[in-house]
Amino acid sequence: MLLTNHAKQRIIKRLSKRRKLERVYSALLDFIKNAERIEVNEKIIIFTDKRKSLVCTRLDAEFLSFDEIMERVRDIDEAYECVFWGEEKFAKVTTPKKFLEQIPEGGYYFYINKEKKVLYIGDEPPLLAITLRPAKRKERISEDETNHQASTGTTYISPNGSS
Repeated sequence: MLLTNHAKQRIIKRLSKRRKLERVYSALLDFIKNAERIEVNEKIIIFTDKRKSLVCTRLDAEFLSFDEIMERVRDIDEAYECVFWGEEKFAKVTTPKKFLEQIPEGGYYFYINKEKKVLYIGDEPPLLAITLRPAKRKERISEDETNHQASTGTTYISPNGSS
């Protein structure tokens, strides 16, 4: 998973409280581990813990062998924000060639954005986290509760009037 600058700032503010990239991704992984995944449509995915929601979109990636990935990054000497999303998950700011030394050989999904200087390699297609926001009402209610409300006809009225 890659992060927009906005999402990174929201994660720092609401989850990690630290700016180090490793801390940000560690807080993100903890959040995702305990979150429910909601597939809104073929492009948008929301992870929610009923209090906060992480809104993500799918990125177009290629499935390449390790050698093909090495070929794609061999001419890059600048530091990139590199994310590996496999059995082990980690993120580092380093050159792509040096980053690939830490990854086992195999086939992976590969995404690179040279303008933003980000690289993703992983077992799953990459997601781009857009924002972390408070959960909406429908994200706070589980399907069982939704079905129960529909059958009992429960209506929620705000004590402050209409909203």
